[in-house]
Amino acid sequence: MEDPGRSGAAPPSDVQRRVRRSPLLFTAPLVLLCVLTLVLVWEAVRANVTAGARTEWPWRLQLLDADVLGSLLAVAAGAVLARAQYARTVRPYLGWRSSWVQGHLEGDAHAWRVGILNGGQHIAAIDSWDCRVVLAGTSPGGDGPWVDVSEAVSQLTAAGLTVADDFQLVRFGRGFPLVGTAGYETVLAGAFSRRFVERVDALYLRVRVTDVVGDSHERIGDCMKGARALARAPLD
Repeated sequence: MEDPGRSGAAPPSDVQRRVRRSPLLFTAPLVLLCVLTLVLVWEAVRANVTAGARTEWPWRLQLLDADVLGSLLAVAAGAVLARAQYARTVRPYLGWRSSWVQGHLEGDAHAWRVGILNGGQHIAAIDSWDCRVVLAGTSPGGDGPWVDVSEAVSQLTAAGLTVADDFQLVRFGRGFPLVGTAGYETVLAGAFSRRFVERVDALYLRVRVTDVVGDSHERIGDCMKGARALARAPLD
């Protein structure tokens, strides 16, 4: 996937998108359906040539009996449609929730807490978890590549911010399950101080997950979205 984080680029879209389908559970049934459709076309053309022509090559080639072909087509079409419907049912719905709260940074100061959730009905396993830091005064889209949490922490500490005092970032390993929840309970992704919010224009998190049918989905969220507006409001 191309990196949109070039100098002067627009901020990345925060719309969830499907980035890969399961080769086994999606591609294989679809290929089978296409092959059977081609066989059906062949048999339809062959049935309309003369009887004498069907004694010569290639018209004498009968791939499948009509009854068997019809049954296989029905099964393949049903499998493709059932898989599509089931994939929509188990699709994860990734979202973010943020608020100013206490208890996540040193000194019990208010912090901008960002949590991620899966609003779907089934578990989604994390494939990758990447960050992009956009310091104050740089272009809106950022000018650096996507990096892992460790590298993002290095960039932030190099900018004069301190772990635990100014921010904390949670590292999610490959395979970490985001459990579907109707209650919209979030898993902590990071917490950030007022000083952090002032010195960092955007901190993008890019999460990619795989659902129970093997499809991969991706969403990008900006941890700083809404932080400045709510920071000006009275905090409890």
